[in-house]
Amino acid sequence: MSLKLHVATYNIHKGFSQFNRRMVVHELRDRLRELGADIVFLQEVQGLHLGHAERHDDWPEESQHEFLAEDVWQATAYGRNMVYDHGHHGNAILSRFPILAQHNQDVTHLRFEKRGLLHCALDIQGLSQPLHCVCVHLSLFGRSRRQQMDALATRIETIVPAAAPLLIAGDFNDWRNRAHDLLAERLGMFEVFGGAVGRPPKSFPSTLPLFRLDRIYVRGLAVTKSEVHFGEPWSRISDHAALSAHLHSA
Repeated sequence: MSLKLHVATYNIHKGFSQFNRRMVVHELRDRLRELGADIVFLQEVQGLHLGHAERHDDWPEESQHEFLAEDVWQATAYGRNMVYDHGHHGNAILSRFPILAQHNQDVTHLRFEKRGLLHCALDIQGLSQPLHCVCVHLSLFGRSRRQQMDALATRIETIVPAAAPLLIAGDFNDWRNRAHDLLAERLGMFEVFGGAVGRPPKSFPSTLPLFRLDRIYVRGLAVTKSEVHFGEPWSRISDHAALSAHLHSA
């Protein structure tokens, strides 16, 4: 019997709606639970913000990844990227499966734009090797993105066995789809929406997506179906659409 996995990726805009009009972290938690993914890749996760905690009576006491995961995803990892006087934010992975190891690699290229790659190995019954998951949020600038994608590929080539199953998901900020050739050719991956041709879906802005920013790349697993979650009610939560995919082992 083949293993079935449901995965999702979402840039959560630090728990605020588009243009920062409303604090929506509670609604975000409800939507993620309704989605019901086994593994969730999150970007722009607020680990701490003293100002928001003071201004909003219902601001969670825990870090956002802990608040979102409570009682549903038994394991979490958080990679702190941007640090400031009143707090910090970064990437997170929520998992129903045990996390065997985690590492946040600093891939900052521009001093004012801190970026990291959050890499976790998951212990999943039914897979002969750990599933490696990398949550990314890449630069807004092309030259920086190229350096960050090269660092990503180099880490995977160095750390992850060539036959190991692999997921890389997140906000690539790569509207020209330069990531495909590198990830497909160097790492043997494919994009869950585009298959071998690697054409990702439009995911930004979430009201009516025009740009292809968010991705889910996979190796060692097959795709049953994939979905873009945009428009109401998702567009009330973040400026990005959420992406999800149902996967299975061979």
